[in-house]
Amino acid sequence: MASDWRDKKLYPLLGILLLSIFLYFNLGSNPITFPILWQSHMDFVSANSTHFIIVNPRAPLENQSTFYINGWNSYWLMQESVGAGPSRSRVSKMLKKGAEMGLTVCRTWAFNDGVGPNALQISPGVFNERVFRGLDYVIVEARKHGIRLILSLVNNLSNFGGKAQYVRWAQEAGHNAILSRKNSLSGVKYADEPAIFAWELMNEPRCSSSSSAPILQAWLNEMAAFVKSLDQKHLVTVGLEGFYGLNTTKGLEVNPGEWAASLGSDFIQNSAIENIDFASVHAYPDSWLLNFTFSMI
Repeated sequence: MASDWRDKKLYPLLGILLLSIFLYFNLGSNPITFPILWQSHMDFVSANSTHFIIVNPRAPLENQSTFYINGWNSYWLMQESVGAGPSRSRVSKMLKKGAEMGLTVCRTWAFNDGVGPNALQISPGVFNERVFRGLDYVIVEARKHGIRLILSLVNNLSNFGGKAQYVRWAQEAGHNAILSRKNSLSGVKYADEPAIFAWELMNEPRCSSSSSAPILQAWLNEMAAFVKSLDQKHLVTVGLEGFYGLNTTKGLEVNPGEWAASLGSDFIQNSAIENIDFASVHAYPDSWLLNFTFSMI
């Protein structure tokens, strides 16, 4: 009798478990997700003069460890994490391989604005939960492998929507959903997640002409301050290509061409904004220096 009673209880539980596993691996477009009950400890990274430091709240400032960046760019992680199966496996393998190679920071997209079925932001302030869970997965996997992420918030180009999409949405209200997001897997708000290394305001911001430079500078000032008002724990960077502007007294000669100074960005001025914590340079020598011949001295 006791055995029959156990069987009646056990078999339904096993059936539910097997059904859940089946659904998880087969409903790729809307997989079932299970909360993460435990995550490895990770401290935030901050900037101290010319160094990055790991902020250990239990240690005095002079004993904080220096953090060295050795990283890479994999823009596609969120898109590959939408759904389950082989694509997510590719994301996990990429982050694991990066950790095994001694890499510490990965830069990736946290945007896809109004483009296709896997758009993250469908309309101003309206986000696709299915795609957001893909980004949740990226963050959880990064933390599991000890990798910190630079999350880029919008694109300059029209790929993945970009600033052109925001122009089309200009008359509608926006929403600060990325920074206020709570991870569906870990339950940790993005603003409280130490696996996020920094927020990048825009991927390679440009203006149509140098006369627009003050407009871009004003936008960067406003957005950097806005991000800091929402999140004081994370670093903020611009996402620059590294071009010097026309008003720069020195540096124009090292631009990849005369065209570089006419795009409205200025590496020195843009990077000197109060709420910008560190500068970056995106270099594409194969595209910029087509007719350049390197010689050994």
